[in-house]
Amino acid sequence: MKSKAIATLGLAFALSMPMLAFAQETDIDQKVSEIFGALFGPFVSFIFYSVPIAGVSFPLIVGWLIICAIVLTVKMGFIQFTGVKHSIELLRGVYSNPDDAGEVSHFQALATALSGTVGLGNIAGVAVAVSLGGPGATFWMIMAGLFGMVSKFTECTLGVKYRTEFPDGHVSGGPMYYLSKGLANQGKPVLGKVLAVLFAIMCIFGALGGGNMFQGNQAHQMFANTFGIFTETGWLFGLILAVIVGAVIIGGIKSIAKVTEKIVPLMAAIYVGTALIILFANFSEIPTAIGVVFQGAFAPEAVGGGIVGVLIQGLKRASFSNEAGVGSAAIAHSAVRTREPLTEGYVALLEPFIDTVVICTMTALVIVITGAYTNAEGLGGVALTASAFQSVFPWFGVVLSIAVLLFAFSTMISWSYYGLKCWTYLFGEGQVTELIYKFIFCVFVVIGCSMSLGPVIDFSDAAIFAMSIANVLGLYMLMGEVRRDLSDYQARLKSGEIKRYK
Repeated sequence: MKSKAIATLGLAFALSMPMLAFAQETDIDQKVSEIFGALFGPFVSFIFYSVPIAGVSFPLIVGWLIICAIVLTVKMGFIQFTGVKHSIELLRGVYSNPDDAGEVSHFQALATALSGTVGLGNIAGVAVAVSLGGPGATFWMIMAGLFGMVSKFTECTLGVKYRTEFPDGHVSGGPMYYLSKGLANQGKPVLGKVLAVLFAIMCIFGALGGGNMFQGNQAHQMFANTFGIFTETGWLFGLILAVIVGAVIIGGIKSIAKVTEKIVPLMAAIYVGTALIILFANFSEIPTAIGVVFQGAFAPEAVGGGIVGVLIQGLKRASFSNEAGVGSAAIAHSAVRTREPLTEGYVALLEPFIDTVVICTMTALVIVITGAYTNAEGLGGVALTASAFQSVFPWFGVVLSIAVLLFAFSTMISWSYYGLKCWTYLFGEGQVTELIYKFIFCVFVVIGCSMSLGPVIDFSDAAIFAMSIANVLGLYMLMGEVRRDLSDYQARLKSGEIKRYK
C-alpha cells in the first residue's frame, strides 16, 4: 500500500514539472479551456441532440431518462412510496449479516454513492437551473427526483445481483457486469457485451468530467472568490487538489468509504442546517416562495423558453444531480455486504430523495426567498448560491467555500472508484492497470481547475448523460427479472424467512 501511495504521489509531482514550465510562457488556464472546448465540442453536440418542441430545443437524452423512470415506477408498483420504511430498516442494519460477502456496510455504500451526488449538483446545479429556467425549474427537479428513485432501485439491485466476487474478498459490479451477464442469460451475449463496453467507456468519461473536472472547477472558483488566492492559477490549485485526491484513492473502496461516511453527513448537516435556519427565519415567506416555484413551472411566459424550457432545465439538472438511470451508483452499491440484491435496491432508492427532493429543494427555496435569482446577472453556478446564503449570513461564504471543497473532494474520490471499476473491466485487474487510471484521473483534476465553467459543464453533462444510453437499454430488458425478484423478496420478508439481526 505504501509503495502504491509513493508511486501515485510521485506521478502527481512529475505532472507538475511540465505545468510549471508551460505556465511561465503562457496563460495556461485560457489555453486549456480553448483546447478542451474544441476537442470535445462534437461529442457534446451529439449527446445533446435536440428536437424543437413548443419553440424550445428539447434534448432527446433527457426524455430518454425520464420516460424510463416513469415506466419503471409503474413496473415496480411505486416502490419509492411503499418501500421507504424497509429502506430505513436496512440502513439501520436490522437485516445486515456481517458474514455476507462484500466490502462495505449498507450505510457506507449509501454514503459513498451520495458523496458522488450530494454536493455541487445541489449547490451549483440548482443555481444553474434557477438562473437559466427560473424558480419553476425546481418543481421539475423534484418530480424527476421522485421518479428517479425507482431507477436507482432497479439498477442497484442488478448491480449486486450480477457483481463479480474475487477470492481476496473484493468485488466489482455495476452496469458493465449486469449488462454483459444479464443479457447473456437472455441469449443476447453479444448485445450485452457491446452495451457493457459502451457503458464502461462513457463512465470513464463521466468520472473524468462530472465526477472530476466540474467538481474541481467549482471548488476552485469558490475558493478563489472567497479567499482571493489562486485567482489566475487554477492549474496550481488543481495540482494541490490532485495530490490530496491521489493520496486517498490509492486505498480503494474501503479507504474511500471511510472518508465519505464522515465527510458527507457532516457537510450535509452544516449545509442543510444553515438552509433550514434561513427558511425558518423567513417562515412566513415560504408559501410565497412555493407559489413562485409552481407559477414558474407552468407559466407560458417563464424565463428560459416557457413551460418546456423550464421543464428541460429542471429535468436536466436533476438528472445530473442524482444520476438516476445513469448507472454510476450501482458501482458503489455493488460493494455492499449482503446476499440479498433487493436489500441494496431498497437502500439506493433513498438517494434521489435525499439528494434532489430534500437538499435541492432547500437550496432553491433559499435562492428564491432571498431574491438572489432576480440579481443573478454575472453569477453562475456556486456563486449564485453563495450570494443567496451570504445575503443572510455574510460569513457563510467561508463556510460554503469549505463545504464546496469537501463536497467536491468526496465526489471526486467516489467517482474515481466508478471510473476505476470500468477501467479494470476494460483492461483487466492489476496494480499497474489501476495506477495508470489513477494518474490519468489526477491529471484531469488539474485540467478541470484550469478551465472556465462553460466547457467544463458542457462536457460534464454530456459525459454523465452518455452513460445512460447503454444503461437504460439494459434496464428495459432486465426490469421483468427485477420485478420477479422483488415479488419473491417481499413474500419471504412477509413470511419471516428473511432473518432480522437487530
